[in-house]
This record gives sequence, structure tokens and C-alpha cells, in this order.
Amino acid sequence: MTTFQTSREIAATPAQVFAAVEEPARLARWWGPDGFRNTFDTCEFRPGGRWKFTMHGPNGADYLNESVFVEIETARKIVLDHLSLPRFRLTVELSPCAGGTLVKWVQTFEDPVVAEAVRHIVEPANEQNLTRLAAELATGIVRDA
Repeated sequence: MTTFQTSREIAATPAQVFAAVEEPARLARWWGPDGFRNTFDTCEFRPGGRWKFTMHGPNGADYLNESVFVEIETARKIVLDHLSLPRFRLTVELSPCAGGTLVKWVQTFEDPVVAEAVRHIVEPANEQNLTRLAAELATGIVRDA
């Protein structure tokens, strides 16, 4: 298995959800699992654009990240390739639904051995990411669970 999928209905329009990814200051507030914060060096939100940032963990460790935005469809879809180890492709699809937006989050790792090794981290982290995104959209304030 190399792919992890989750989805969440968020009480916001697809355009509002998209804006929380498109705007670097907002993305920095919610991106990552509980307890993490971010410092962005580069965030070129366009196809082919680079995204370089450091995730600061609750344990004091810093995690350097580099990605490239592969595909962007306004208020519909964002695809990025995480170039740092572990390598993966993240696809986020936004669909209107009765409660706002259904956010589908699909993360596919390059290496199945690595995917299995990080499964225990990735599955809860992806859920926490969506919880933090929902909090950003609801209040603009991200609180750790």
C-alpha cells in the first residue's frame, strides 16, 4: 500500500477552502499535524511553483520540506509533489456539498516500504491537517487538539 486517503466535509465554500491554501500566511497557520508551526521560505502557488518551508515540531526539531505545485484548478484541485524525503504526491480535491465543501485528501508515496513505515504517523497527521484547516476556515485561529 502506498496511498492514504481521507476526506472531510468542511463548512465553507470551495472558494473559501481554496483561499486557505492559496494564501501563504493562512496556509502557514494550519499546515501540518497538531503542535507544529511553519516558517515559509518560498511559496509560489502556481503550477511549477516551488514551496520551501520548515516545519517546527513540538519537540523542538525542525523539518525541512520542499515541494512543487504540479496542478492547480481554482476552487477544485491542488496537486503537489513533495520532493524532500519521504517523497509523495498529495492531491486535494474540493467538491461542493450540502454542508459546504467535501475535501478529499489523497497522499501517494513513491516507495511502498516507506509508506508502511510512516503509516502510523501519516494517517493521524492527515486527519489533524483537515481539523486544523477547518479551524482556520471557521475562526482564523488554529488550536491544537
